[in-house]
Amino acid sequence: MYRIILFLIGILLMSVGLFFLIIYLNLFTLGYSFFEFVKFISVRFECLIFLIGFLFLILALRKERLNGLLSRYFNKHGRR
Repeated sequence: MYRIILFLIGILLMSVGLFFLIIYLNLFTLGYSFFEFVKFISVRFECLIFLIGFLFLILALRKERLNGLLSRYFNKHGRR
């Protein structure tokens, strides 16, 4: 049950963070360069929420799920 809640919170946080990243793209029209833009969004909490949400998604889709996908892939294609 906690994985579903963690997954939903991760999706919500990523959506909010992505919303602000898209809004901050308007800084290019004000004359910001790409490196200034990256420097600006790297310190904004609203944009760091995107990374926190991504971390929650990774935790929700833990190792067991990844191992299942990898084992199916290697069984189908053989080990190289």
